[in-house]
Amino acid sequence: MRAADPADSAVALAVAREAAQAAAAVLRRSQAAADGRRGAAGSVAAKRRRDFVSDADRAAEEQIVERLRRAFPDHAIQAEESGETAGACPFRWIVDPLDGTTNFLHGFPVYSVSIALYEGDEPRVGLVVDPSRGEWFTARAGHGVRLDGGDPAEGRELRVTEEVDSDRRLIATGFPFRHPDEIDRYLAAFRALFERVGDMRRTGSAALDLAYIAAGRVDGFWEMGLNPWDIAAGELLVIEAGGRVSDWIGGGTHRETGWVAAGGSSVHRVLVDTLAEYA
Repeated sequence: MRAADPADSAVALAVAREAAQAAAAVLRRSQAAADGRRGAAGSVAAKRRRDFVSDADRAAEEQIVERLRRAFPDHAIQAEESGETAGACPFRWIVDPLDGTTNFLHGFPVYSVSIALYEGDEPRVGLVVDPSRGEWFTARAGHGVRLDGGDPAEGRELRVTEEVDSDRRLIATGFPFRHPDEIDRYLAAFRALFERVGDMRRTGSAALDLAYIAAGRVDGFWEMGLNPWDIAAGELLVIEAGGRVSDWIGGGTHRETGWVAAGGSSVHRVLVDTLAEYA
């Protein structure tokens, strides 16, 4: 397979959609089975402080990985819960079966399924699904980004916002809950950036934050200490919608460090100009 070939990347996206649909169904069933209780049916375990995994995470990931392996047996797969399996070619799937686990466990309906395909260091396919709202954000490298309600034939193209007045800039962020030692640095950066934007939001799903940049719902996003699966698909969505994604100083270490700044070109410049002091 050559994902750079438009026909093949279309096939890869179709398989990713099938996998995400199965995962989203698992998550919806889990919430329905909770029957109004706090979030989801099944057991919950702590991976570390403030970081949880549920039966639903694992079951959703199994649905995704099984379909990807069946369709592309020579591809590597990096998944949040099951780790990484090697492949026999440069292609690697990066999977987050449930981005926003804490929201999910509380019945707070802001979470997502995120699937990306990379060829080496280059993103080729990205998909973020919001099971609660039935929104599908999809992208193929060189083919733009689209939003649909489950039927790709009825989708529309997306673009980031540009040249937004400072008082109207809406910026998404995420708290460093896994890195409490960084809270003072985060709050200092928050304070500095708050003076240059209209308002900030914290959704609890970085994948959705990046998708919302592509859709023009927020103008930018910044966070520290993210994992590769949190941003792999969303990065391509932003890029294909005309935006930029980098680390806090405008460099390319964000995939390794998890320190991310993203937005349309003008807002991205505001983020980097402000955050560089705290990187």
